[in-house]
Amino acid sequence: LGDLLEVKTNSVLQMTDSLNRLYDEANTTLLQAVAEDRNDKKDIAYKLYEKAYKQLCHYRKEFDDRCLRHFQRAEELERTRSSGSSTTATVQFWRFPTDSSPKSSYFVKSSNVKSSNVKFDDVAGLEHCKQVLIEAATWPEKFPKFFTGNRKPWRSVLLFGPPGSGKTLLAKAIAAKAGFHFSSISPSAIVSKWMGESEQHVKDLFQEAREKRPSIIFIDEIDSLCGTRGANNENEPSRRIKSELLVHMQGVCDGVEHVLILAATNTPYALDKAILRRFDLRIYIPLPNEEARKHIFKVQIGETPSEIDENGLKRLAEWTDGFSGSDISSYVKDALYRPIRTLRKKSFVKTKDNVWVPCHDAGVSDKKSLVDIEKLNETEQIQVPKITLDDFEEVRYRHKRTVKDAELKQLEEFKNEFGVAGEM
Repeated sequence: LGDLLEVKTNSVLQMTDSLNRLYDEANTTLLQAVAEDRNDKKDIAYKLYEKAYKQLCHYRKEFDDRCLRHFQRAEELERTRSSGSSTTATVQFWRFPTDSSPKSSYFVKSSNVKSSNVKFDDVAGLEHCKQVLIEAATWPEKFPKFFTGNRKPWRSVLLFGPPGSGKTLLAKAIAAKAGFHFSSISPSAIVSKWMGESEQHVKDLFQEAREKRPSIIFIDEIDSLCGTRGANNENEPSRRIKSELLVHMQGVCDGVEHVLILAATNTPYALDKAILRRFDLRIYIPLPNEEARKHIFKVQIGETPSEIDENGLKRLAEWTDGFSGSDISSYVKDALYRPIRTLRKKSFVKTKDNVWVPCHDAGVSDKKSLVDIEKLNETEQIQVPKITLDDFEEVRYRHKRTVKDAELKQLEEFKNEFGVAGEM
């Protein structure tokens, strides 16, 4: 075992030396190019710059390969550690892939996420939208006989609506319900400063989705990637990404089975028309109505000890007209903190059941402060007050709706022209 470890260690050291040598060679050539450039020897400088560029590209490729190998090694260690394998088995697993070994893109690895614990019931309202997404995601696999002749399943769906209305939550919910392979990406993950790498990311994403069917590709903030052509902020890299997306989306729409493309945007009117046409269905996700807001409050409060009943939920829903799901989430989080904030200045007395309960200072002996209880290492025995409607009323003034009427008007106009309502 010791000999094997020594061999592997020497191998890693040799690889590091090789990488350092490549970098030193490229750096030396680059310094020579700069020197010749300063001496006004343009022809020689040009050739040296070109040589340095090729050397640096070679170095970068080797560096990326080494990083990938170390990443794969870490994954192997994690698998063997989780399975309780012995040290010998771990050492036997230690091998670096050759150049002919299949390599996975870092981007694909980072974008593939496990379907979360989000349930359909966590998404308030939007029954029509949920039904359409279930049909698009699960029916082609469960009921293939339904889709014969000219009846084709939805291949790509755009979810548009105001910020915080639950578009991303809805995508996660459908992936969890269907149990499909789920890849969630955003512009920041796709875009790379290296020429051609962004397009490769797009290609890798769709290739992975095809290999692991049934699968769902979720593209968040698609307007950042696929804005209108000729816009002031458009550049050559964004045009190439857009073209690559168009090609692969068309491939899915033309008959790649059991792959569903979901995308979300707050500004659908900013999307390129060619991208817009690739979506079979464009569904408007509005702000939650009163009944939906009640449901959101109920889900957000969850299992936190509470005295809020149905009437209390109704009051909360009335107070938050025009709030998005995200606005309500922030409001609930603030209110849930209020009961424990009040404990900082409270005194506590111990009951017969060994529970520390808040008390009034006047006329109470053997009382302790929060700091005293912490020193006694008995913080687990503190009785935390239940959340009440007063807690919500106390912090209500701090929370306002974040979606303006002008934004809603634009989205309504887009829905009337290009989309369908998420609620019927």
